[in-house]
Amino acid sequence: MEIDAAVNVFAALAQESRLRVLRLLLESGASGLPAGEIAERLGIPGSTTSFHLSALERAGLLQASRQGRLIIYAARIASLRGLLSFLTETCCSESISERFINGLSCVAE
Repeated sequence: MEIDAAVNVFAALAQESRLRVLRLLLESGASGLPAGEIAERLGIPGSTTSFHLSALERAGLLQASRQGRLIIYAARIASLRGLLSFLTETCCSESISERFINGLSCVAE
C-alpha cells in the first residue's frame, strides 16, 4: 500500500459511523449485509448510510455486489491487511504476527 492510499483509508475511518459500519461488516463475514440492514442495525438513516458506504468503498475498504434489488456490502479484508502491513513494514525486525502472538510492542517502553 502506498502512503496516499493509507491516508485515504484513515480519512474514511476518521468518522464514528463509518468505523461502526466497518466493524459491523467485519463481524458479518464474507457474506456481508444489505445496505438497509446496515442502516437498521446501526440506527442510521438510509441516506446517511449510503453516504458512509460510498466513502468506505472509495477508500477500498468495502466491496459492493448486487443481488437482485439489494446491494450487499462486505469488508475487503485484504485492504485491511495491506494497511496493517504498511504500518508495520519498517517497525520491527520480527514478523508482526510473532509480535502480536508474543504481546510485544514496536515502541520502547
